[in-house]
Amino acid sequence: MTATHRATEILTQPTAWHPLTPIWQGGEAIIQQGLPHTQLAPTWQMFLLGDGSPTRHLQLLTGEKIEVDVIDMSAIGIDSDGAPAQMEVVPGPRIRRQVWLRKASGERLAYAASWWEASHVDEYLQNRSLPIWASLERLRTELYRDVQGIYYGRSSALEAAFGYEGPFWGRHYLFWHHRQPLTLIYEVFSPYLTKYLGPMQMNG
Repeated sequence: MTATHRATEILTQPTAWHPLTPIWQGGEAIIQQGLPHTQLAPTWQMFLLGDGSPTRHLQLLTGEKIEVDVIDMSAIGIDSDGAPAQMEVVPGPRIRRQVWLRKASGERLAYAASWWEASHVDEYLQNRSLPIWASLERLRTELYRDVQGIYYGRSSALEAAFGYEGPFWGRHYLFWHHRQPLTLIYEVFSPYLTKYLGPMQMNG
C-alpha cells in the first residue's frame, strides 16, 4: 500500500471515542499494590494489571484467533482529545486509532483506543488489521507496558456494542520503546470474559 493510499485512510475530522464514565478509578499506586479481591477478583487482576499482551491472553483464553476491526483512524493534531493526561508524552501531531478485538467467530471481547505520533504510525502499524502486539512482534520491537490507570464505569456506546450492561472494567497504559513513549492505549473489556475468567468481583 502506498503512502498516498494510507493517507486516505486517515480521517481529518476526528470521530468520538468511548471512554468510560468512571464509578471508580485508580492510578499507579493502586495498580502496584493491587485491589481487594472483593472489588476485583484475582483472575481479573492478573488480566488487567499484568504487563502481558491482552490480545495474546484473549487468544489463549478463548482458543480462537483474535481479529481486529479498525473503526477509526483520525488525525487529531495536538488536541488533548479527552484522552488520559499521559497521552501528552506521545509527541504530536497524533493519530487516534480505535478498534474492536473479537473472536474469529464474531464475539466482541474488547474495545481499544490508542494515540500515536502521526509520523511513526505507518512504521509500527504496517498492517492495520493486525493486533498491535502482532505488528510489533513482527518488527521484533522490544516494549515495556506501563499500566497507568484502571477504571470501573459505564458507557452506553459500549453497552450497545458488547451487548452487555455495564459497568465495565478498563485501563490505560503507555508502551515504551528505547525509553521513549511509543503509544498510549485505553482498553475496555466485555463482561463476556467472565465465561473464561470467572466473576469480576469475588462477591459477584
